[in-house]
Amino acid sequence: MVPLILLGALAICVLVQLYFALFRFLPFTKHHDPEPDTLRPVSVIIAAHNEQDNLFELLPQLLDQDYPEFEVLLVNDRSDDDTEFYTFELERQYPNFRVVTVKKTPDYLNPKKYALALGIRAARYEHLLFTDADCRPCSQHWIKKMQAGYKNGADVVLGYSPYVHLKGFLNQLIRFETLLTGIQYLSQANAGRAYMGVGRNLSYTKSCFFRNKGFASHIKTTGGDDDLFVRDAANNSKVSIVIDKEAQTVSIPKKTFREWVVQKRRHLSVGGRYKAADRRRIGAFVGSNLLFYILLVILLVLNSHFAILGALVGVRYLAVFPVYLAAARRLDDKISLLMMPVLDLVYYVNYLFLGISVVLYKQFRWK
Repeated sequence: MVPLILLGALAICVLVQLYFALFRFLPFTKHHDPEPDTLRPVSVIIAAHNEQDNLFELLPQLLDQDYPEFEVLLVNDRSDDDTEFYTFELERQYPNFRVVTVKKTPDYLNPKKYALALGIRAARYEHLLFTDADCRPCSQHWIKKMQAGYKNGADVVLGYSPYVHLKGFLNQLIRFETLLTGIQYLSQANAGRAYMGVGRNLSYTKSCFFRNKGFASHIKTTGGDDDLFVRDAANNSKVSIVIDKEAQTVSIPKKTFREWVVQKRRHLSVGGRYKAADRRRIGAFVGSNLLFYILLVILLVLNSHFAILGALVGVRYLAVFPVYLAAARRLDDKISLLMMPVLDLVYYVNYLFLGISVVLYKQFRWK
C-alpha cells in the first residue's frame, strides 16, 4: 500500500513538471524579439566597487557600442583601487562617459542600491540600461537590440545573461542553474506575468523607476535591486523580453564552489519577498523536482514496482529535458543533454541545502 501511495505522489510530481515544461516553458522557446525601431537616447549605468580589472575590459566595449546617442555612466562606489585614475583618463577621451563617485553610504541604506539610485538620478536620458562590471556585451549591437524591447510601449525590458563556458563540472552546474532561472523569469514575463529580472542585463525608464519609488520598498535588503524592483514595477508597467544572442551580456562565473554558494544564498534570501502567487509557483516547480528525487530514492530502496517507476522516470526525462534543451538553443546557450540528468540532480540537492542554510543563517552583504 505504501509503495503505491509513493508512486502516486511521484506521478503527481511528474505531472507538475510536465505542466511547467509544456505549458509555461515551451511557448517561450517560440518567442521572437521585435526589430529595433526608434533609436532612443540611452544611459548605460554600472555600479562598481573595486572592479578596476573588470572595468579595463568592460568600459571600452561599452564605449564602442554601435548606437547613435548614448552615455556610459559609472558609479564608482567607495573604491580604493585605481578605478578613479583609470576613469579620469576615460572621461578626458570620451565625452559620453561620466563618473559619479560615492565616498560614503548612509548607514541605513544598502550600498549598491544607493549607488544605483545616484546613477539613475544623474543619468541624462529617460531610457536606462544596466549591467555589472564583471559582464561583457555579446555584440556591438547590445544597446540597439535591448532598446527594441520598448517598441510596443514597454516600461521594462528583461534580458538574458549567461555565464562564460569554461571547463569543469562547477561551470556546467552554474550555467545549468542560470538556464533554469532564465527559463522561469523570461517565460513568465513573456506570458505577461513578470516577477523578476537580473541586473546583469536589464533596462527600464527613469519614469518607471520614480513611479515605483525606486528601491524604497526594499532599500535595506541586500540584493533585490533587480528582481524586487521588477516585482514592484510589474504592478503598473508593461514588461517585455529581448533574448537574441546579440542582446545578451555574458558574465564571468565564480571559480570556486564556496563563492558560488555565497552568491546563491544571497539570491535565495530575496526570493522570500516575492509576491505570494510567485512564491507558490516557484515552490511548486522546485518542490516537485525535489520531491521527485526524494521519492525516487525511497522507492528504489523499497525495491518495488520497477516497471511503473521506470515509466515515470522515462516520461519526465523524455518530455522535460528536451524542452530545457530547446530553451537553451533559443538562448544560444550551450548545455549538454547527456549531462542534464546529473546536473539536474546535483542542482536540486544543492538547492535543498542552500534553502536550509538561508533559513538558519540570514546575514548577507554587498561588497
